[in-house]
Amino acid sequence: MIKKILIGIDESKYAENAAKYGFDLAKTLNAHVGLVHMIEPVAMPLSTTGAETILGTPMQGFSGVENTELIDAQNELSENIIERTAKKFGGDQEVTHFNEYGSTAEGIIDCAKEFKADLIIVGTQNRSGLDRLLMGNIAEHVVRHSEIPVLVVPLGS
Repeated sequence: MIKKILIGIDESKYAENAAKYGFDLAKTLNAHVGLVHMIEPVAMPLSTTGAETILGTPMQGFSGVENTELIDAQNELSENIIERTAKKFGGDQEVTHFNEYGSTAEGIIDCAKEFKADLIIVGTQNRSGLDRLLMGNIAEHVVRHSEIPVLVVPLGS
């Protein structure tokens, strides 16, 4: 019996398609929806001398204030994505929000456990070749490592 559905979202058309599908399924099953948006950590070069450059441009050191502003901006963006998705597809459905930091695939799995989800829904970008090798595939990782069923929604479904 599917009572809780966790939907992994981002700003892509693939995630939007998965969210629409997931909310429609939740309405049909009268299931509670959880939306998760993961904020991937940003790797910043550390410079003790100020001499390191990228593309010839000196890198500015990130102070605690700049770091806090970046985190606040990422949190606000994440909350906006979740709220916009819930409003667009959820109507009057009850929605639980998760915006977390970390690996997207592992974060989705962890949130599913915390939410006690019966099903995870994610979109897929159908990556292949070098792009898949370099970037990995979130949907594939979730499918391989989840302890509950995962529904992967391709674009156009």
